[in-house]
Amino acid sequence: WSVWSGDIIVSLFSAVKGLVGQAEWSQYFPDCGGTSQSPVDVATTQTKYDPSLIPLTPLGYSQHGDKPFSLYNNGHTVVIELPEWMGLGGLPWLFNAVQMHLHWGSGGPSQGGSEHTINGQGAEAESRPCPSLHVVHYNSELYPNMSAAMTQRDGLAVLGVLIVTGEETNPAFNNIINYLSRIRHADQRALIPAFDIQSLLPKDLGRYYRYNGSLTTPPCYQSVIWTLFHERVQISKAQLLKMETILYSSKAEDPDRMMLQDNYRMTQPLNHRVIFSSFSAGEVTAIVIGVMCGCVGLAVIVRFIVKTIRVKESEKAKEKKQDMALNSTSEGEKKEEPSPSPQTEP
Repeated sequence: WSVWSGDIIVSLFSAVKGLVGQAEWSQYFPDCGGTSQSPVDVATTQTKYDPSLIPLTPLGYSQHGDKPFSLYNNGHTVVIELPEWMGLGGLPWLFNAVQMHLHWGSGGPSQGGSEHTINGQGAEAESRPCPSLHVVHYNSELYPNMSAAMTQRDGLAVLGVLIVTGEETNPAFNNIINYLSRIRHADQRALIPAFDIQSLLPKDLGRYYRYNGSLTTPPCYQSVIWTLFHERVQISKAQLLKMETILYSSKAEDPDRMMLQDNYRMTQPLNHRVIFSSFSAGEVTAIVIGVMCGCVGLAVIVRFIVKTIRVKESEKAKEKKQDMALNSTSEGEKKEEPSPSPQTEP
């Protein structure tokens, strides 16, 4: 990820289709060869539970006001610039919002688009590449602005949202996707109606993974406190297709048009780092077991009720048969009983 759009950065992505030349980034930007790079694969069995990780609190995300947002094609991704009075709580310091952007693939068979992966997979376990959303903030308690913060180890905080695809349209993402046609070429900018940023996030902001990493594009500064949400967000396949096919990384005046696709970085070695989780594996297991036990318990109750009903019906049928048998016996006895002799009055 990059806040700015330097010509070198854009040309690196455009010339090599995003993926081929990533190994050469460190020749131009030394930090790209560092030991705390992003994105990474989250191996859930190796994460460490940290009970001090509290739910994140978006500040002002839903109070966007009447001022429009700026939508920008920087040649590498689509950027939505956010007002600085939006912020993020739940971290050791207060962080002010800067921008958000998306990463995606190209609709091909290769895995990709989501940048971060969980247990070796992106947003979903299939060959279809899936996008991701990143919301960027800077540490406003320790640094005066974004430029000063982005080179410091505790300078930035980025929220990572993995996105899956389905049949249902996500209205929140249409606030962005419906306006992409206005910024089809690199360096184009458009104003769009402000909207509720929190509607793009998962509902569960309390379960996430946390680690120290970097920007995912040059200059790859190792200054990001990453928060990757456990819960996914869904958009429709039609929304993803539009995202993958409508934008260009080339400028409007360029003779050769180049599609803006595969704008994600491949996962980097974790090296010495530990990925923390705000929830324990036992919590997930307990939920699964609880659901299973609930289902088993419900099945037992249903079976008991059905069995009880059958027993009662059987008893009623048995009683009915006994009554019929008694009635038949009584009628037979009445037929065999001799009629009394006539008596004369005195």
